[in-house]
Amino acid sequence: QVQLVESGGGLVQTGGSLRLSCAASGRTLRNYAMGWFRQAPGNEREIVGAVSRSGSATYYAGSVKGRFTISRDNAQDTVYLQMINLKPEDTAVYYCAARLSLYSGDNYVSSGDYTYWGQGTQVTVSS
Repeated sequence: QVQLVESGGGLVQTGGSLRLSCAASGRTLRNYAMGWFRQAPGNEREIVGAVSRSGSATYYAGSVKGRFTISRDNAQDTVYLQMINLKPEDTAVYYCAARLSLYSGDNYVSSGDYTYWGQGTQVTVSS
């Protein structure tokens, strides 16, 4: 079992920045590929980005590419989502997710690919 806890959400103005953290317990994250997802009211959960278990490969949704950066510190069992130039349309609950990965360079972009989920953290961007 992997327990994931997100933190770092909050209220920020358009153009502002936030860094979300996802801390894991129960298992070391070095064998897990990680993803960040978000869900706005009335919308389906969507992929924001993903990082392979080694950190060597990343994926970003087109809407956040160039503004969001995923990184991970396997020694600290923590994954980060750095968000800059935030827009009102980024407002959502953000979730991190983990899945066991056999290959160090693989990313997973579907929510159904992931086994473990955090409880989410709210990000609100005011206009």
